Amino acid sequence: MTELCSLRLAATTSFGQASEDIELMCGIRVSPSTIERTSERNRISAAESESEVHQASLDGGMVRLVTPKGQPSEWKEYKAVRLNGDGICSAWFKDHPALLMWTQCLAWASLVYCLGDGHCGVWSLFAQMTGICQREEILDWFHLKENLHKVGGSLKRLNQAEALLWKGKVDDAIALFEGLQKDQARKFRKYLSEHRARIPNYDYYQSEGIPIGSGSVESLVKQIDQRLKIIGASWKPERVPQMLALRCAYINRKLDLHSLASG
Repeated sequence: MTELCSLRLAATTSFGQASEDIELMCGIRVSPSTIERTSERNRISAAESESEVHQASLDGGMVRLVTPKGQPSEWKEYKAVRLNGDGICSAWFKDHPALLMWTQCLAWASLVYCLGDGHCGVWSLFAQMTGICQREEILDWFHLKENLHKVGGSLKRLNQAEALLWKGKVDDAIALFEGLQKDQARKFRKYLSEHRARIPNYDYYQSEGIPIGSGSVESLVKQIDQRLKIIGASWKPERVPQMLALRCAYINRKLDLHSLASG
């Protein structure tokens, strides 16, 4: 039980704070270094989905790595996946093969909705998920809208473009920005062209209950960062994968008495 408490607290707060909390709640002194070693030696595998997967969202987060004293901070990306809306989640640091291997073990539905923002790395990973028989890629509506309004200029034009994109009329939206020489306008035209196939009729999809946003995985990244980005935290690269696994296990509610008994 003490080990389980150590894991749960290590997944939510610093090792020092976890030590203080265990002593206060249980009357047992467990040093921060002991809690850290406990979190290191308990290898946690990626969660398994107990139901058919019909929706997958993918996003990236950033973690600060340990650097020599006097050197600037170094930030590296990790990738996080969430299934079926707010379902199970997993995250990987610099290990795309492990992420893809995990997806091969999932029970995919006959049609899977894949959601993400405009980052090319997200769609590259989706393309490599060979276990999915048929997929439909959907660009997150809120990122699309955010990028639209970065163009600036005429509010009338922006509102017209938003209404067209909401209906999936990409070509008509692009035409509104033809001839504009601003860098943001050119970038947005390119953005629309690159993601043309991922921009559906959002209005229809929403009315049919089909997901149009990747907010669930963005929320996951924020939940992971609540642990990885606590004040002053920096991580050795070899420690990041285990910390991601521990934090995801906590979010998946796998650090409980049942998991202790089954372990």
